[in-house]
Amino acid sequence: MNSALCRELGIDFPLFAFSHCRDVVAAVSRTGGMGVFGAVMYTPEQLRTELEWIDANCGGKPYGVDLIVPTSIQRRGASLTDDQLLAGLPDEHLTFVKATLAHAGVGSDDLDERRRAMLHFSHNLDSGGAEEMLDVAFSFPIRLIANALGTPPQIMLDRARAAGVPVAALVGSKKHAERQVAAGVDILVAAGGEAGGHCGEISTMVLVPEVVSVAGDTPVLAAGGIVTGRQMAAAMAMGASGAWCGSVWLTTAEGEPSQVVKDKMLAATSSDTVRSRSRTGKTSRQLKSAWTEAWEAQGPSPLPMPFQSLISEPALARIEKLAQGGHQGAAELATYWVGQGVGLMNQMTSAAEVVQEFKRDYLEAAERLMATLEE
Repeated sequence: MNSALCRELGIDFPLFAFSHCRDVVAAVSRTGGMGVFGAVMYTPEQLRTELEWIDANCGGKPYGVDLIVPTSIQRRGASLTDDQLLAGLPDEHLTFVKATLAHAGVGSDDLDERRRAMLHFSHNLDSGGAEEMLDVAFSFPIRLIANALGTPPQIMLDRARAAGVPVAALVGSKKHAERQVAAGVDILVAAGGEAGGHCGEISTMVLVPEVVSVAGDTPVLAAGGIVTGRQMAAAMAMGASGAWCGSVWLTTAEGEPSQVVKDKMLAATSSDTVRSRSRTGKTSRQLKSAWTEAWEAQGPSPLPMPFQSLISEPALARIEKLAQGGHQGAAELATYWVGQGVGLMNQMTSAAEVVQEFKRDYLEAAERLMATLEE
C-alpha cells in the first residue's frame, strides 16, 4: 500500500494483530501485516521463549511486543511481597468466587495454588519486573513496542529510542491522545468502546477522528470492533493510518481460547458482550456468561489491579480447563475478552486467511468509495 507507516515499519498492509498466541503473531507478520505479541501474563523467561519461537517462524518479517508498564505503580516505588499481595485479597471476594463456582458444580480446591503461580504478573507491574521484561523484549529485533495501559514510562521511551523501535500506546479519549503525543509516543492506537479487553466508553466512529484531530504527524491506528476490511477502510477514511485488531484472531484455528469459548464466540451476537471491572479491576469488555452475570448481579465491588486479577484469573483458568473436558457448568461460566465485532465473526478460519480477507474486503470498499466520484 502507499503508506508511510508501512514503509517505516517494513510491512505491506497496515493491519496490526494483537494476540497472546505466538502462532497468530507469526502468521500475520508472514502475510504482510504486523503481529504484536501480548506478553502481560508472561514471566521474562516465558517471554524469551515465545519471542525466540516468533523470531524463528515469522519469515524474517517485522513483529512487535505489547506490555503493560503502568506509570502510577512505578511512581509509588513500592513493591509488595507475594504474601502481602495474597493477604490483601478480601474474604468477601474469595468467598464469592468459591460460591459462584460451587453453584455451577465446579470445585475450588486449587485456587490458592493457582494464585501463587500467577504472582509473577503482579511483579511485571512494578519497576523491577517491568525493567526485566523490557530487557527481554529489546534483546530481540522487534519493530514495535506498545504500552497497553496509560502513558509509557520514560524508561520504555528511552530504551525504545536507543533501539530505534517505535512506541505505540492505546488511548480511549482525545485527552489521552494529547497526553501521549506530549510524551513523545510514535503511534497512537485509538481504542473505541467496542473493543475487547480494556476499553473506554467512546465509540470507534467518534474516537478515531477526535484522536486524529490532535495527533498531528503521529500516525493513528483505529481499534475497537474492527473485524473486517471494510471497517478498516472506513477508519482510514476518517484519517487513521491502519487498524489494530485483537478479537478477530480469537476464532482462528490458531487462536488461544479453548474450542468451547471459540464456539460460544462464533454463535454470539454483537449484544453478547459486557463491559465490567470484575476481571482485572479496570473496565474491560468480555463475552457474557454465567460468570459475568454473577458478578454483575451480586458480586462485591471489584478491587484495583492487580488484586482483582488474582481473584478472577485462577478461577477462570480452572473453569476453562474443566470446560474443555466437557463439564457443562464450567462451559456456562466460560468467558474471554472479546469486542462487539464478535457478531461478525461467524466462521473459523486461519489467521493468514483473515489477513487475505481483510485485503480483499478493503479493496472492494475502496472501489465502492471511488465509484461514488465517477461520472
